[in-house]
Amino acid sequence: MEENKTILIAEDSSVILNLTKKILELQNYKILTAKNGTEVINQVQNQKIDAILMDLNIPKKNGMECTKEIRNSDNKDIASIPIIAVTGNANNYTMEQFKEAGINAYLPKPLDFDMLVQTVKQYVV
Repeated sequence: MEENKTILIAEDSSVILNLTKKILELQNYKILTAKNGTEVINQVQNQKIDAILMDLNIPKKNGMECTKEIRNSDNKDIASIPIIAVTGNANNYTMEQFKEAGINAYLPKPLDFDMLVQTVKQYVV
């Protein structure tokens, strides 16, 4: 059997985090979590991650800052991790800003879990 793909969920709401984690674990993904931007960057630097679900409103460094930092990494594997933005207030951002930051896809909150699974599968092959 192929090795489980690892998804990092960056989310400061425990409820959303746990739900998202359960849904993705049912799809046989290995889940890592981060409650703030500093943790996101640490996780990314310390292990192989196949995709990131990035809440844009996490503390310390927001999702946009984290995404830019990851995209600017000297490590090609890190710089190319698919990043799926998750936010309840996407109206604050345009698709252009998402693209400029290096976000691959975007999911609105409240999360549609079918859409979540479909989007993750699209980027994690």
